[in-house]
Amino acid sequence: MHQRIVKSPHAVVPGYSSVSAWSAPVQRCLAPVGIGNEAAGLVGPWIRRKLLSPSLKLSVAAVAAGLLATCSTPPDLLTQIRKLGVLRVVTRNSPNAFFSGANDEPEGPEYELVRRFADDLGVRLILTPRRKFPDIYAMVIDGHADIAAAALTVPQHPVEDLSYGPVYQRIREHLIYRRSGVKPRSLAEVGNGHLEVAAGSSHARNLRDQRSLLPTLAWVENGNTETLELLERVANGDIDFTIADSNEFAQARDANPELEVAFDFAGEQQLAWALSSRDDSLMNEARQYFARVAIRGDLGEILKRYYGRGEKLQFVGARGVMRHIQGRLPMLRDWFEAAATSVGEDWRLLAAIGYQESKWDPSAASNNGAVGIMQLTEQAALRVKVSNRVDPHSSIVGGARYFKQVREQIPDHVPEPDRTWFALAAYNVGYGHLEDARILTQKMGRDPDSWQDVRDFLPLLAQERWYSQAQNGYARGWEPVRYVDNVRAYRDLLEWLMPSAVAPPPHFAGS
Repeated sequence: MHQRIVKSPHAVVPGYSSVSAWSAPVQRCLAPVGIGNEAAGLVGPWIRRKLLSPSLKLSVAAVAAGLLATCSTPPDLLTQIRKLGVLRVVTRNSPNAFFSGANDEPEGPEYELVRRFADDLGVRLILTPRRKFPDIYAMVIDGHADIAAAALTVPQHPVEDLSYGPVYQRIREHLIYRRSGVKPRSLAEVGNGHLEVAAGSSHARNLRDQRSLLPTLAWVENGNTETLELLERVANGDIDFTIADSNEFAQARDANPELEVAFDFAGEQQLAWALSSRDDSLMNEARQYFARVAIRGDLGEILKRYYGRGEKLQFVGARGVMRHIQGRLPMLRDWFEAAATSVGEDWRLLAAIGYQESKWDPSAASNNGAVGIMQLTEQAALRVKVSNRVDPHSSIVGGARYFKQVREQIPDHVPEPDRTWFALAAYNVGYGHLEDARILTQKMGRDPDSWQDVRDFLPLLAQERWYSQAQNGYARGWEPVRYVDNVRAYRDLLEWLMPSAVAPPPHFAGS
């Protein structure tokens, strides 16, 4: 089903109307759970206009009557969307979200994701573009849109009336400068340069968070532009610096090769949809949808098509993953949760490590003598005081302790999430080889505290030219890179399927 895209909030998709006046009874019934003007306006005075066919008028009236009949206990948002046959999405006209491509056909990563979601729900998709972030959020909060899908960054602090998720891409923030200009190594070195960001963006929030440390830092927040335009202005020499997400920079770099990354901000940003926090039915459905598209490979394919590279979701045997989540994980989950609590980790990260190591098979054994759920060697088991490596409970407890020990070896100044990715790599290949790769990374002028940089040099430890210079010698350096990618992918899958401590594993037909 190929949906017609609404490019104006008051345009009409055949068979539907987008209006600003509600029918009063329907408004009172639907308002508590977030159905806004467009959907409620399908009934009332607008039905009498010639926007709807006679048969569809009867269908809409029947839906309205059914909703009014249940007004004392209004149905959840997902049920209402299915009954009304419409999914309303607010987005941005941007290469990262939605735009008109060849032959005026809609394109963009967010468009493709929400279109497939609407297809899964069996409803029509209505897109409403908005330029400014505050306007995007307001449409969801006020009930005028069901989802905001606009390459939104999950904020560090909760936003009232909004829930973010599922996280479908992780990116980094870059400070961008022109190659012929002066390269600052930190915000403190920006000095008197002209730094400009889009107003209301996560980049503006990031700068405000830095103000307590850098009280003299000055910048411009422009409410009439967006990051891609600012990148062009840097390339043209109109401004000195801007901040861009790594996916935005990847798109702009091809057209503006003179752009360069000065440095990365600490940590990483998460991209997700924004939904109303008043009703979690649609969010739960979205989580299961993202799990499905990740397992099928659709998510990675979409990201690769638009950004030149995909998130490395290397699910080997998709049906097996879901079968194991439903069949094996429930028997182990309590142990993963308890072990994670004891070492201060997310249980889903430990479970993802266990799945990558053994597919949660207590009898799994490797050629190097590692056995059990967490594939502990005899030496590792001694370090964490585990006597029975094939006992599932003991293995999980031991694996959690061992991971904590490995993490504590990572230098304190390494920021998250890089610290976690380094710990995963060291868990797989050994801390000594990780340090060799970090030293090599630094020698080559790259950042030894950045996983994105170090992962490029780990595979070189399998080449004599490089491992002959390393203190710990040869290593199958490509394996920890693949290992970290897979554990991250499995962890993301578990986060989508099990967002809270009480969520049961869902069942997918045919899995």
